[in-house]
Amino acid sequence: MGTVDEVVEIDSLEKGLLTESRGGVASDESQCNDETVLYAASFEEMEEKFVKYQTAQWVMYSLMLMLAWGIGIFMLLYLPVRRYILRKDIRSRKLYLTPHAIVYEVTKPVSFPCFGVLKREKHVLLSSVADVIIEQGYLQSLFGVYSLRIENAGVRRSPSDDVQIQGIGNPNAFKKAVLTRLSNMRSELGSKHTIEDILRIGHSSSSLVWQMSPLKSLKHNLPPHSGSLMLLQKLEDVENSVKRVQILIEEQHS
Repeated sequence: MGTVDEVVEIDSLEKGLLTESRGGVASDESQCNDETVLYAASFEEMEEKFVKYQTAQWVMYSLMLMLAWGIGIFMLLYLPVRRYILRKDIRSRKLYLTPHAIVYEVTKPVSFPCFGVLKREKHVLLSSVADVIIEQGYLQSLFGVYSLRIENAGVRRSPSDDVQIQGIGNPNAFKKAVLTRLSNMRSELGSKHTIEDILRIGHSSSSLVWQMSPLKSLKHNLPPHSGSLMLLQKLEDVENSVKRVQILIEEQHS
């Protein structure tokens, strides 16, 4: 009975520590960044599945190493500490989308929690994102866990260089939010270039009209029925057409 009481006491202490750490993470979330958060991913609902998946993976490795060198015995003894680190890990994770970047933050204990924690913060500019890939292996499918991989644009590198995140809840929603933001950014960029082109054309047409303005005074000085007069008449028609184009461009710009 004494042993059972000790186990219950240890479990309650572990839950108390994890509850305090969750409260600390919640307070930190309110101080993310001054930049607007368009979408924030969630990990809480995947905690149990993620821990079970990582535990099963750890036990498999332990059994294989136990048959090989016997190191697996120490890995099995380390399993409770491993589970505690995994819970602290997934409860501290924050993944959110801003207008210009994808931000991923995590704070977890090192292999031996008494030696402190490991903090990691990753910012991925949306301009460098080629695609968001959702992956699920065989063992992950048994526990309902997904992996999210953010693929970099430009020169193709190995998948290990991409940002990979496990245990995200509803990865399809996060992928949709990222791709929607990328589409909006490209549309805004295209509209900006279009406006610049219109302004450039308007400036060119204004210069052309200014250069043609002396045509009327020159036309009155020429004798009638001359070839030069017919040429100036055509140039005057061109001038009127350019003016109409300029008016249309100004109306579109306004």
